[in-house]
Amino acid sequence: MNFYNENSSNSKAPAPFKKRPTVSVVIPMYNAAKYLRECVDSVLAQTYKDFEIIAIDDGSPDNCAEIIESYDDPRLRLVRQQNRGLAGARNTGIRQSRGRYVAFLDSDDSWHPEKLERHVGHLDHNKEVGVSYSASAFMDEDSNPLGLFQTPKTRNVQAQDIFCRNPVGNGSAPVIRREVLDAIKFIRAESGHFGHQYFDETFRQSEDVECWLRIALSTDWKFAGLDAALTNYRVNGEGLSANWKNQLASWERSVSNNARINMDFVIKWENLARAYQYRYLARRAVQSRDAKAAGELIKRALKSDVSILIREFGRTGATMGCAVLLNIMRPTRYDNLERQVVNLVAA
Repeated sequence: MNFYNENSSNSKAPAPFKKRPTVSVVIPMYNAAKYLRECVDSVLAQTYKDFEIIAIDDGSPDNCAEIIESYDDPRLRLVRQQNRGLAGARNTGIRQSRGRYVAFLDSDDSWHPEKLERHVGHLDHNKEVGVSYSASAFMDEDSNPLGLFQTPKTRNVQAQDIFCRNPVGNGSAPVIRREVLDAIKFIRAESGHFGHQYFDETFRQSEDVECWLRIALSTDWKFAGLDAALTNYRVNGEGLSANWKNQLASWERSVSNNARINMDFVIKWENLARAYQYRYLARRAVQSRDAKAAGELIKRALKSDVSILIREFGRTGATMGCAVLLNIMRPTRYDNLERQVVNLVAA
């Protein structure tokens, strides 16, 4: 295993291997120890073997770096840096990467063994696709499958789909062609950091949404997905709605950023995109049992663009129903009802 310190101006990156890997897997780490072995092991167990792993210790206070150091695999590299957030950790990983394709995996998630094999084939055979992603299976904090899935649109994806529905879904789903990242990189010298940025490091939330829309509006690269659930996404109920106002503010700033690229596009689609964003936050509020926030957010969604009831009646209606029930039922009774529904769906 190799080690590199991103913070030191005297440090030199490790000498490259004779053969560049096809895929670079970037794993940002902050308080990552609880799930980190499961995460890394899921990469090492891939059926596609031509990859490197770049694990970024983003100033983490736990022992995630020691966990990475315990592995004896030349494909695994540890990079340490002062804390710069998820966007900063991903950017460091991209700068350190050498593969034709760059895959992202959050430290509390994991992958299906065929994840990389399927995405490499997808990108190799579809030269116009710059961002490949997959459906995701939800799991709980103990890694038990919940029987629920994130099934995004995977074909004929347009910029408005990225804006309104974010089909990429989560930070562990995409595998991106390096040329795409080269096309959107920038330097923000006033921040005191002179390395290329790909994700905007001024964001601590919604940095991925901002990046995907920037790709869609400023490049000709296509987004396309795989229907198979190749990503295991961990659902954590803690604090999901407590910061919804901050998350909404970050989303709004991401909209403002991309309005500079194409104002007409944003004006045309913003109300619908906002409605979907409110619905998404309402669903997270339901998950964290914040009845007041769930009710307020679903009302905002319908006020912003009521057509989401027609466009996606099932999902919108279900979110509305959950918000109403959460407000009129005792929490324990609601928990039991939700558990029964989940078991019925999973059966």
